[in-house]
Amino acid sequence: MSFSLDSCAPLPVCESRTFSMNSLDRIVDVSKYLGDPSKADWVSQGEPIAYDGNVLLTMPPRSVGTVLASTVNIWYGNIKGRFKTSRSAGVVTAFILLSDVKDEIDYEFVGTQLTTAQTNYYWQGITDYTNSANISLSDTFENFHEYEIQWTPDQITWLVDGQVGRTKKRADTWDAKNNRWNFPQTPARLQISIWPGGADTNKAGTIEWAGGPIDWTSTPDMKSPGYYYATFGEISIECYNASSPPGTNLHKSYWYDNIRATNDTVVDGDKNTILSSFIATGLNMTAGASSDSPASSDVATVPGGSTSGTGSTSGATSDTSSGSGSSSSSSSSSSSSASCGDGFSQDCSNSKSGAAVEKVMGASALAGVVALGALLIL
Repeated sequence: MSFSLDSCAPLPVCESRTFSMNSLDRIVDVSKYLGDPSKADWVSQGEPIAYDGNVLLTMPPRSVGTVLASTVNIWYGNIKGRFKTSRSAGVVTAFILLSDVKDEIDYEFVGTQLTTAQTNYYWQGITDYTNSANISLSDTFENFHEYEIQWTPDQITWLVDGQVGRTKKRADTWDAKNNRWNFPQTPARLQISIWPGGADTNKAGTIEWAGGPIDWTSTPDMKSPGYYYATFGEISIECYNASSPPGTNLHKSYWYDNIRATNDTVVDGDKNTILSSFIATGLNMTAGASSDSPASSDVATVPGGSTSGTGSTSGATSDTSSGSGSSSSSSSSSSSSASCGDGFSQDCSNSKSGAAVEKVMGASALAGVVALGALLIL
């Protein structure tokens, strides 16, 4: 929990962008990003690599995978991604929207169910087993598909290859007992990831949901190229562009003016989003301004991977089209062991079983902790 609403730095507003995802040039390691969306399209932890005109999110043996998160925040809009998922038991690919208060809209893919896209949504991280639904399609590892989320104040629509697979209306989410709409409604980052649902440190329900324990040695991908991976092509963000709230992007930043954290408490204003250092907070954005820059992270160590551009902080402005994608203030790290922890590592402690998915921090096991880390940076 934050000390106060003002402890959280304001969030960069939505900006419509298209990302070809053919290089790592504007993907920046989380240890280097201080909240300026003009300097990066994605913030990463883990080991992304550029390969054959795409970006691979990789999961080397005994790691917790890779996550990229957008630097801009989306307050309703249309999000598309063209990608191939990972495969094998225990390996999960995710394409989600996640806000700092755990509003969430998901696509998730289990590596043993390659003809199923799982969809889900959450309001402020509250578990509801009835929120999930599946969409059938052709093999998600072998084939590129275009996954789309159309999100408005009144409705969420999930589409695959331009065909509507599911629709959820806000009107159907009224919670009369608590007098509220249990509907995602706050500015969210786009996050793409590969993570180990089948890691042996996870709860039994999570491992079962993920298709079973991960084999770190003898599967085709572990034999060659030596890591699990998901392949991401073009991604686009189209803002909702409302002329009045909710869903505006008229100014520089979003923040909350009430702890309720609903769409009527979101302010679209002109506060700064850039921290001077990693000891700065929303209460003191310039703290540590004279400190040295954060040390560079180690380069990726994925076998055969290209690390060109990783962690770049070039001064390129944020164009409407770029080589990598949109950046975020947080993500989940690759580690020497597949344990799950705090900060920017993946939180795999949730229990999932069958269609009923018990989630502690949101619809993706990795995404919840990512959001918590984001509160401290953006």
